[in-house]
Amino acid sequence: MPLTYTYTRSRLDKRRSSRLQPFASNDNLNYALGAIRVLGIELIEDELKPHLNTVLTTIKERKKGAAEQVLISGILPILALSLRTRGKLTLLTAKLVAELAKESVVRKGFGEAGLVTALLFVLTRADQEVLLHAARAISRMSYNSSIQQEQLLRQGAVPRLVAILLRFPDNEALEEVCLLALCNLSDMGEAEEAGMVWERGVSVRPGETVFHGISPHTCGFGSSVTLVRVSQWAPGQYAVSIEVFQRCSSSFWNLHGNKRTVRCFPLAGLGGCSNLYKVVKHSARTVPRTQSLRTRVFHTLL
Repeated sequence: MPLTYTYTRSRLDKRRSSRLQPFASNDNLNYALGAIRVLGIELIEDELKPHLNTVLTTIKERKKGAAEQVLISGILPILALSLRTRGKLTLLTAKLVAELAKESVVRKGFGEAGLVTALLFVLTRADQEVLLHAARAISRMSYNSSIQQEQLLRQGAVPRLVAILLRFPDNEALEEVCLLALCNLSDMGEAEEAGMVWERGVSVRPGETVFHGISPHTCGFGSSVTLVRVSQWAPGQYAVSIEVFQRCSSSFWNLHGNKRTVRCFPLAGLGGCSNLYKVVKHSARTVPRTQSLRTRVFHTLL
């Protein structure tokens, strides 16, 4: 029997609270989704919170069919509205959207539901924890997805991510998420499970910040080295260069009777800028790839 709800409103209740009563179902997820559909119309925060938590817990547990239920429930536009509202539910909603972004079946509906523009709007916020989850959602959306990459690039994801890197240089977790998002947008990223480790690098050029990430190969014979350079070439104008090198271990080459010189790069840190610049526009171009090196360059005006 399908799940149905009654929605009652007491005229005497000054808080204009809502109450949902399931006629028949023990499915907590279905009940929570139905509640969000009804309560989300007015974003009644105190009553929405437990239902958002129920959906978040269920999605984290990767229960079979949960992602499909979320997609067909119609709550994605409500999540987009919640992100834009700047209310008490913004952080919880950002966490939920970041988890939903892991599910390919759900993130395909992000664009139509307005979640892409909502996430980009959130990237202009000052709350670093909210930024962390919003950037993580964008990173997951764009991983290995040319359609999502193109949409995010067209709508200005790169300048917003670069602005965060410059504004919060001391937040390592936020820095790593933004760097992974930039790599995924360039279609040269690694899956989260790869365990890439990021560090700040040394640059010999004024106005340039360098990051390098190392992701060990699962076979144990080498690693992937990713270099991200953010270079200021005019006031408020930056070039973001992303390069990926494949580096093999000496034991691998000795095993095959070959020797190879590992490329060395100067690495370490430059200070960050505390100003968040207004995004003007963004464009990108692809540099031709070679067998040993892949490069992507974004020209960004902030």
